[in-house]
Amino acid sequence: MTESEPSSQPSKKALKKAAKEAEKAKKKAERSALLEQQELELRQQEVVDDSAAENYGEGDNFYPQTAIDKWIQLRNIEEHEDRECVFRVAVANTRSQSAKLAFLTLSQGLESIQMVVAETPEYVSRPMIKFAVNIPPESICTVFGVVKRTSEKIQSTTIQDFELQARRIYIVSKAQLPLPLQPADSEGPLPLEDKAPTTEVSQAQPLVSLNTRLNNRVLDLRAKLNHRIFLIKDGVDSLFQEFLRSHGFIRIHTPKIMGAPTEGGSSVFRLDYFHRNAYLAQSPQLAKQMAIQSRFPRVMEIGPVFRAENSNTVRHLTEFTGLDMEMEILEDYHEVVDILEKLMLFIFNGLNERYGKETELIRKVYAVEPFKLPAVSNIPRIEFSEGVKMLREAGETLDDYDDLTTPQEKKLGQLILEKYNSDFYTLDQFPTAVRPFYTMPSKKNKSYSNSFDMFMRGQEILSGAQRIHIHDLLIERIREHEMSPDSDGLRDYVEGFKFGCPPHGGGGIGLERIVQFYLGLPNIRMTSLFPRDPSRVLP
Repeated sequence: MTESEPSSQPSKKALKKAAKEAEKAKKKAERSALLEQQELELRQQEVVDDSAAENYGEGDNFYPQTAIDKWIQLRNIEEHEDRECVFRVAVANTRSQSAKLAFLTLSQGLESIQMVVAETPEYVSRPMIKFAVNIPPESICTVFGVVKRTSEKIQSTTIQDFELQARRIYIVSKAQLPLPLQPADSEGPLPLEDKAPTTEVSQAQPLVSLNTRLNNRVLDLRAKLNHRIFLIKDGVDSLFQEFLRSHGFIRIHTPKIMGAPTEGGSSVFRLDYFHRNAYLAQSPQLAKQMAIQSRFPRVMEIGPVFRAENSNTVRHLTEFTGLDMEMEILEDYHEVVDILEKLMLFIFNGLNERYGKETELIRKVYAVEPFKLPAVSNIPRIEFSEGVKMLREAGETLDDYDDLTTPQEKKLGQLILEKYNSDFYTLDQFPTAVRPFYTMPSKKNKSYSNSFDMFMRGQEILSGAQRIHIHDLLIERIREHEMSPDSDGLRDYVEGFKFGCPPHGGGGIGLERIVQFYLGLPNIRMTSLFPRDPSRVLP
C-alpha cells in the first residue's frame, strides 16, 4: 500500500462505536426476553389462579352442560327477572371501565341489552373480563346471565329497564376484523344528492352509500332499520293473504318458466332450456285467467315477477314480488275495484295496528309524514279524464288519451292529497290504447277501458282491469296489438275462451312498492333482500 492510498481498516473510534452499539443491542434483547418471560409467567399464573376459567372461552362445543334447559328470547326478558338465563346473541360492542368491570351490548333480532361483566369470586375473574372486552364486534356468543331490573333507564339499548349480570360467556363464531361495513352505519339514512340530512339520527350516523350497503348486504341487513323493513314486508304478505282468504280466494302457483313470451314486447328474460329458448314470466296474468276458465272463481298468487326493462330508477327492479288476484264478476267490474280498495285499506290499517312502532322508527330516520288514509267510503276514485282535467288546471300539457308520465303521476297525487287528504286513491277508466290487449273496452266509450290503477303517495302500486272473456273480441284485440292468437305464448290461453268463461277481472300489486311508499323510503332496493336491477345480479 502506498502512502497515497487510503486505509481500508476501520478507525479505533469506529470500532469503539460499533462495540458500544452491539452491547446496547444485547442488553435490549435481554430486557425484551425478560419481559416476555415475565409476561408468560404472569399469564400462566393467571390461568392457575383463574377461578372462572371454565366460565368463558371460544368454541361451539366445549362449554359445559347446564341445568338451565330453556333458551330465552330477549323480547321476553321481563318474564325472567332475577333468574339465570341462557341466550344466543351477537356482540354489538364492548366497553372496559377497569380491570374489574366491563359492559357488553348484546343484540338479538330487533332487541338489544346491556350485560355487566363485573369481577366476582365465583363467576367472573379479571382474565374473563379481559376476554369479554376483546370479543370482536358482530361475533356470535352464548351467554349466561342473571336478569336484573335497573334503577335507571339504559338509553343505549332497546331494553332499558333490565340488564344481564354475566355468569358465562362463550364465543360460538368469532367475527374477523376489520369489517367492510359497520351495521350501525346502516341505521342512518341514505345520502341523498338533493336533500340534506335533517333528523337527529342522520346527523349522528355517517352516511353510507346504497352501493356500499348492497355490496356488503349481509352486514347491511343486520341493521335494526332493515329488520323492521322486512318485518313490515312480511306483514303486507300476511295481510294480503288473510283478507283474500276471508273473501273466498285460494292461493295458486303459476309457472315462472314460459315456452314463449306471453304479453309481447322485448321486456322478457330469455334462457337456454334444454337447447331451446324459454322465458321468465313477466306476470302470472294469463295463467290466472286460465284458472278462471278452469272454474276457480277466486284465485290469488304471491310470486316472483321478471321484467327485462332497463329502468334504473328508485322504484324499478328487474325481479320483484307480485301480489296478484283474479275473480269472477257478477254485474260490474267495479266489484273488483271495491274488493281491491278494501284489501289495500285492510293492509294499511293492519300495518298501522300491528307494526306501528316499527313504522314510526323507520319514518323518523327519513323524516317522512305518516301515510294518510281515508275512511272506506271516502277513498278518492276518479276517472282518468278527470285526472287529466286536474293536471291541465295545474298547468300540465297532455292530450286526452296520453298515458301519464311519472312526474305527472306524482303531481296528480299531490293534487288529490290537497283536495281529499288521502295518500291513496284509484284512477279509473284508462284509455284503451295504453292498456294490454286483454283489457275490456268500456261500454260507454270504446276509447276508454274498464281498467284502473291505484296509487300511493302519487306513485302507481297496482294495475287492474276487467279482462276480455269473449273469444272473438279477444282475437280482434290481439291482432290490433300486432300479435298472433296462434303464437306459442297465446294459443292455449285463447283456446280456453272457446269453452265458456265468465266475466272476470283482477289486479297485480308490487309488494316492494307498497313497502317503499308506505314507509316513504327513498329507494325500492331497500325493500328487496338481495335486489336485482339492470346493473346488479350479485350478491
